[in-house]
Amino acid sequence: MISKFIFKIILGWKLVGNFPKDLKKYVIIAAPHTSWQDFPIGILARNTSEIKINFIGKDSLFKGPFGFIFRSLGGTPVDRSQSNNLVDAIVDVFNSKEEFRLALSPEGTRKKVERWKTGFYYIAKGAKVPIVMATLDFGKKQVKISEPYYPTDDIEKDFEYFKSFYKGVLGKKPEQF
Repeated sequence: MISKFIFKIILGWKLVGNFPKDLKKYVIIAAPHTSWQDFPIGILARNTSEIKINFIGKDSLFKGPFGFIFRSLGGTPVDRSQSNNLVDAIVDVFNSKEEFRLALSPEGTRKKVERWKTGFYYIAKGAKVPIVMATLDFGKKQVKISEPYYPTDDIEKDFEYFKSFYKGVLGKKPEQF
């Protein structure tokens, strides 16, 4: 497969662990998200794993001459200027599909943030699906994938667990993580 060749041979990256193939539904949080280069690395890792994973992105990416590319890669546009309930809408998508794996950035942006967004957490809880963590580690040139984690009712404990998985991971722009 061309993606595997580019990911492993040309770019020198490796996949550590695997996305669960036996689970048909889960949320994937990929971090740190510090550069536009995270997206192609994520797509190559997904294609290398040979598992169908969807993503959401700001609606401006889906306009113009390249919008069809993002859709064909499994993307769905999101209008972030609206104050609509995105969490409930995505939970409805999970509930309406037999198979749906959604990857997103817990930071919600490439800029440095003090706190992660909580939407991914409430999506997983609302859809009753686990969270799978994936690193975008430019220091080790690896995407490391966790075992599925089912969120509890203790958001602080869960976020400590998530953050511990990413300790020592270097994004493309480490100062932004």
